Amino acid sequence: MKIKRIAHIGVAVTDSDAAGSFFQEKLDLTVDNKESLGELRVAFLPVGETNIELVQSTTEDGVIAKYIAKKGEGIHHIALEVEDLAGALEELKARGVKLIDETPRPGAHGCLVAFLHPKETHGVLTELVEYPQSH
Repeated sequence: MKIKRIAHIGVAVTDSDAAGSFFQEKLDLTVDNKESLGELRVAFLPVGETNIELVQSTTEDGVIAKYIAKKGEGIHHIALEVEDLAGALEELKARGVKLIDETPRPGAHGCLVAFLHPKETHGVLTELVEYPQSH
């Protein structure tokens, strides 16, 4: 498995527009992309080759809403870009790593994603991301 870079740092927020405005107005970053993914709204702010991903639930019982209710707003996950996500998952399974996602699923920007269980990664929810060739 080859990890290419930190793709993004996911930040759980209650209002992605308000959070995006803060980053734009106070830190001079630009919201580059907004998407809806099921019950999630995401906004990306590029910082070099990495992004800050603002993640908001659109429902009260959504995964991010539940996270915020327990832990408050803040860093939710770190995403690492890999070349071959399916191969990386197979390799990790063979090494005995506990996975949340055993197979890749669709993510933002047309990429594939899968999460490692935070019990394996010392409490850090870790997402693996494979971008399409044109990215």
